Amino acid sequence: MQYKYLGKFIKLKREKTGISLNKFAMEADIDCAILCRIENLKQGIKLSVLEKIAKKFDKTPAEFLTEFEEYKE
Repeated sequence: MQYKYLGKFIKLKREKTGISLNKFAMEADIDCAILCRIENLKQGIKLSVLEKIAKKFDKTPAEFLTEFEEYKE
């Protein structure tokens, strides 16, 4: 499975919750510029950031990646 489009999946999930990028980043303790670059596929994602994002969605990183792998556009 390619994780190239993981940022798009993160953006989709965030937008479904109705939370802005800035608020999500602040609550997840992630730099909003980094999150923006990840969501726009301009930067890869570090494990530490993935952990924070997954936690914000009440998931472990493994659960979050499994959900991504099962997602069909």
